[in-house]
Formats: sequence, structure tokens, C-alpha cells
Amino acid sequence: MKALVLSSSPRRNGNSALLAKACAEGLAEAGHEAEFVHADDVLAGFLRDCRQCRKPDGECAIEDGFRDAFFESYLPAEGFIAATPIYWYGSSAQLKAFFDRTFCYYAASYPNADAVIDGMIGKRVGLLVSSEETFPMVSGAVICQFQEYCRYTRSTFVGVVHGYGNARGDVARDPNDPLKAARRFGREFFTRHATDYQIDTERPGRVWG
Repeated sequence: MKALVLSSSPRRNGNSALLAKACAEGLAEAGHEAEFVHADDVLAGFLRDCRQCRKPDGECAIEDGFRDAFFESYLPAEGFIAATPIYWYGSSAQLKAFFDRTFCYYAASYPNADAVIDGMIGKRVGLLVSSEETFPMVSGAVICQFQEYCRYTRSTFVGVVHGYGNARGDVARDPNDPLKAARRFGREFFTRHATDYQIDTERPGRVWG
């Protein structure tokens, strides 16, 4: 299986980036293909008004690496894992921009939108977060956004690893050992039990048989 691991922090060696690298290592240890991408390497700008910005052939006019990352890395992957620091109780601007920029390619005004939508549906999705604050709901807004993204794209939200730290590398001193947890998360990413029941879902009386 293939997973795209997106590190969205502007700090290339920051705490969320360390979590992302550990997760990618875990994926590789389990025999999966893990592609590691820094958001800053592929994003040079935010989403614009596609009605004014789009090229005559329907392509996005923003000249950066997002199109290649989206079509060559994100769409073919069975899994997507995003790493972000908590900024103002939300995700990094880079991660939000990554999601926003996908709109250009699944909007009805894009000629191959149907194929793009097919590629966006049904992925396994994971989240890695780092924060200085340990209040339990500090990551609540980001988790909620990922849950809704998974609902919208009929994807499976596999789970979250949260590490605490502020200075670069601080997360390695977190006594809960989130780097070990992120590596294990990567190893188990494609097999980890994950459910999101609706009221009429048929389900057994026991979780673990």
C-alpha cells in the first residue's frame, strides 16, 4: 500500500515534522510505500477565485508544485497522513491551503473532475499533531475538521497521535513517547481497527470478537 505523509509545519525539523518522519518509518517497516512531502515544497500560494484564475483549458493557473503533488502523490495513494503543529487552536496555514487547493480539481469547472473525485474517495486518513499546550481539547478543531473531511470523501479516519513540545525536538522528551507512538501508528496504519458508526449500522456486540 502507498501513503502520502505531508509535513505541514514551516519548521522542517520541528516537532510535527519529527512525528511525520517517525510515522513514515513505521509505514516502511510494515512494508508499505511512504512518500514524505514538506508542504512548503509544493505550495506557493493560497486558493484563488477559480472563475477568474483558471486557464482556458481548465487547468489551475497557480504555478507551483501542488498539481504534481496532488495528481502524482495524493490521488494514487491509499492513505494520507498529515502532520501539523497547533496554531491558534487550528492547523497550520499550509495544511489548510493543501486541502483548499484540491477544490480547483474537483470543481465542476475542471474538465476531469469526475476522475479526481474518484481518486479522493475511500482513503485511510491519519493525523499527527504537536502542541505546547496539553489541554485535552487543544487539537479538537483540527480533529473535527479531519472527521468531516473523511465523511465528505467517504474515507476512514484511522486516528491521531499527539505529541507535546515547543522548542525544536522537544517532542522527543515527551514522557508519553509520541515518536514511538507515531512509528507504531505508521506500522499499523493500513490494518488498525477504525469505525465510525451511524445509528443504523449493523455491528457486532463486541469490538474485539
